[in-house]
Amino acid sequence: GRPHLASSPHRAAHYVDPTGLPLLRCDEEEAVETGTGWEEWSQGKALVRPPDQMELTEAELKEDITRILTANNPHAPQNIVRYSVKERSYKPINVVDQMAVHCVLEGSLVHQDSEEFDLRYKYLFVGFPQVNPIVDGGDVEEAADEDRPDSAVSRINKKEPKVTNQFNFSNRASQTLNNPMRDRICQTEPPPRSSFSATANQWEIYDAYVQELQKQEKNKEKQKGMHSQKDNGKSKKVMLMETQSEDVTKWTMASKILERTISQNTFDDIAQDFKYFEDASDEFREQEGTLLPLWKFQYDKAKTLSVTALCWNNKYQDLFAVGLGSYNFSRQGCGMLLFYSLKNPAFPEYIYPTSSGVMCLDIHAQHSHLVAVGFYDGCVAVYSLKEEGQEPVYKSTAKTGKHTDPVWQVRWQSDDMDNNHNFYSVSSDGRVVSWTLVKNELVFTDIIRLTLNGAVSEGTEGAQGGVSSGTSFDFHKQIDYMFLVGTEEGKIHKCSKTYSSQFLETYDAHSMAVDTVKWNYFHPKVFVSCSSDWTVKIWDHTINTPMFVFDLQAAVGDVAWSPYSSTVFAAVTTDGTVHVFDLSVNKYEAICQQLVVDKKKTKLTHVEFNPIHPVIIVGDDRGYVTSFKLSPNLRKKPKAKKGHELPKGPEVEVAKMEKLLSLLREPDQNSG
Repeated sequence: GRPHLASSPHRAAHYVDPTGLPLLRCDEEEAVETGTGWEEWSQGKALVRPPDQMELTEAELKEDITRILTANNPHAPQNIVRYSVKERSYKPINVVDQMAVHCVLEGSLVHQDSEEFDLRYKYLFVGFPQVNPIVDGGDVEEAADEDRPDSAVSRINKKEPKVTNQFNFSNRASQTLNNPMRDRICQTEPPPRSSFSATANQWEIYDAYVQELQKQEKNKEKQKGMHSQKDNGKSKKVMLMETQSEDVTKWTMASKILERTISQNTFDDIAQDFKYFEDASDEFREQEGTLLPLWKFQYDKAKTLSVTALCWNNKYQDLFAVGLGSYNFSRQGCGMLLFYSLKNPAFPEYIYPTSSGVMCLDIHAQHSHLVAVGFYDGCVAVYSLKEEGQEPVYKSTAKTGKHTDPVWQVRWQSDDMDNNHNFYSVSSDGRVVSWTLVKNELVFTDIIRLTLNGAVSEGTEGAQGGVSSGTSFDFHKQIDYMFLVGTEEGKIHKCSKTYSSQFLETYDAHSMAVDTVKWNYFHPKVFVSCSSDWTVKIWDHTINTPMFVFDLQAAVGDVAWSPYSSTVFAAVTTDGTVHVFDLSVNKYEAICQQLVVDKKKTKLTHVEFNPIHPVIIVGDDRGYVTSFKLSPNLRKKPKAKKGHELPKGPEVEVAKMEKLLSLLREPDQNSG
């Protein structure tokens, strides 16, 4: 364990040419190649030996002189014997104190500016040894000159240090090489963990045993049924189907997660665009924006159908419902109700085939598993995503007051006094009906019958002027009893749930059928309507004339308000174009007009805004639903001044819309 040092103090002869540079000599035993021409080159060269070089023989040069440094004190006594009281005898001591104290210096602190410091420690800071302070100043200087290493006295008396051998000197203690430690680390994701806690009571243990016994009995019966020769082939198939269905239910959730993971990897670039991409070219446009295509949703069995309805789920913002039917009345057939998720655009989450074409649908705001659907044959139905099977849980029939014409709009309402769910529907037969879910049946109540001259309650028959066909309606966001109804004649009626004998107001809105009418999410007075007469109109329900009129140069299929701004709305036309308006930016034309499908072959039918994300979905008459992301210019917010924060909330949106309306109203209307 002691350090081992080996060195050779002898100096081997080496050669120096006249220029003073040392030349290496060649030893036979070292086998150093000197190269050709060495003898010719070395002839005529004078060999000069340095003055400090010793003359050694070959044997002396090859001799190894080993010096071992240890920490043992050679003067320490090794045979100390002391008397042991315990054993009552003299015992030798094994532990020997090897430490030798060469110098003990007791220091003291002296202030730097004091006189004592000048006398005692003046020369210590310039490299001199400590001088006796009693000596005079002259004696101190002489002593310092003698001990100073660069003084003349020291040069004469002191010999020059020996030069180490340049040829075969080796320091063996430095020849060991310690390799550095290397760590190899693998980074992995931690396994998922979940905390589980439960209480085990006597009855729970008993119930668990009972269930296990019942399963064992069922398995025994199945095995008997599988091996019995008396059973027919049909019974065997039934048993196989039952066992397969039980096995499939165990893997449904795992397979769904796996399918979403695979689709997310497949559409990874689109998923990244959905979350992070912002169109940088908007910085170079003042007002215009663009739509970035994301996913396209398609179901092979619905290629021949048109998208007749779209609705987002308020609770699960990635889920939306699609109604499929046909607007061609000469070619009516079956329909379909599909539910898609943005997490898996490759295949629908839920599929409900219907015997008649779906014309409209609405998802309940609080109970998101309930979906109200209106059909072309006049029936209304309620589907529950919690129930197994493909049949609705509620459906109207001819005996329970179904419509006699296609149902164009359904809307969920708040629960009644008995906490029963209810929704409204409007149809071409002129009836606005309230449907209540009572136990296992739908109970209907006619709210209003639409006529050409005015509204007539259900009990009054023989109305003058004939029946007016309803095409769309929407309920006010803040006033529960007020709603708007659009008709095939182009008129919009403002109605009340509690006052059914007459309309509250009638607007001569369009020259063709009103396809959509929707209240603004923020401003209580504003609603929008669109029609096949190529126009979109913005209304104040207290004024009979429209506030804004936009001509889109094609039949307008649908219009929708944005949930994030009171002045932004989108419309789709039959020529395959999506129009996005922001009234606070431009009151005269759209800030985005983008062709999203082939206008010769495909017509757009519906559009909807996502309630959370800046995404819209657009449906067409070929069964496709395409999602788009709005560029930053289409959801631009006003810039705040330095040191000020922008106010947020619905009041700001109401004020923004009110500012626009005040510019268009007459003075007496503003004061009112």
